[in-house]
Amino acid sequence: MKLHLPLLSVAAAVVLALTVSGCGGAAEAGSAAQAGTEVKELRYQGSANNVTLPELAQDLGYLGDVSLKWVGNTTSGPQDIQSAATSQTDIGGAFAGAVVKLIEAGAPVTAVVNYYGSDDKTFSGYYVKADSPIKAPRDLIGKKIAVNTLGAHHEAVINTYLSKNGLSQDEIKQVQLVPLAPNDTEEAIRRGQVDAGTLGGVLQDRAVEAGGLRSLFSDVELFGSFAGGQIVLRNDFLEKNPSTARTFATAIAKAIKWETETPREEVIARFKKIIDARGRNESTANLQYWKSPGVPDNGVVKDQDFTRWAAWLTTSGIVKDELTTAKYYTNQFNNLAPENAKKG
Repeated sequence: MKLHLPLLSVAAAVVLALTVSGCGGAAEAGSAAQAGTEVKELRYQGSANNVTLPELAQDLGYLGDVSLKWVGNTTSGPQDIQSAATSQTDIGGAFAGAVVKLIEAGAPVTAVVNYYGSDDKTFSGYYVKADSPIKAPRDLIGKKIAVNTLGAHHEAVINTYLSKNGLSQDEIKQVQLVPLAPNDTEEAIRRGQVDAGTLGGVLQDRAVEAGGLRSLFSDVELFGSFAGGQIVLRNDFLEKNPSTARTFATAIAKAIKWETETPREEVIARFKKIIDARGRNESTANLQYWKSPGVPDNGVVKDQDFTRWAAWLTTSGIVKDELTTAKYYTNQFNNLAPENAKKG
């Protein structure tokens, strides 16, 4: 496997991001941009055994003269957007709360399109053993819940679930979140190493099929269909490469639309073709479990994609004052956004 970029702290990411911004780093992103030209190669991180939206967009021809350069696979959403902020890559995607955290810490990035979410087909569930005494939110006090990483989607969902069901922040702090690799979560629940755990996608399907687990709640039950995270680009990149940014954001939106409107079997076949063609010694076995993109409205970003997490962002100290959504995102580069429809 190629390079795995190092996980940076938010503070380190911000220092490096500000340094990059001050040195004109975006002009050197991907392939060096010369006077009067724009960057046409975007460095990105992928995901093993999966097809990302940028990769799908490229295969469908939506990127036009813009190309992608794979530099390795991401370890997490926060790491992915930190890499973009520090000019190790040009694009990165993460949970909305992680995007807010990075921007609030001073990183010069802006979200341009939603890229993942939950619907009635694709969602994250929170499971316990079938015979677990945990039946209600309050039963989780003093218990352990496995999540893939702290400070991201699952922590925000769990905190919101508990808060909406009457637990105080002091009580919520007594619910221990345990970082655990998703591939190990099901077994940890079954062995009693954790009391509950987060499962999604193929891991969720396999666990449910095997039996012996019970769903306590899901994020889609809590919020309905929603967008969970955004792809960000650096602000200086957006300023110097507006046409490339527009091509990219619109391509992602078109790829989401294609996934939404295309028969499932055709989508899976396309994914398999892409994975086989890139020659990274990956498995395509789990593609059969793909159900939907889970992203509403062609990736158009909305205020509620951030305000949904306002209580958690405030209680966790990420947002010190009032949540100001305007500084986190723009839809100006997504031609499928209603306000840009005339641009095609």
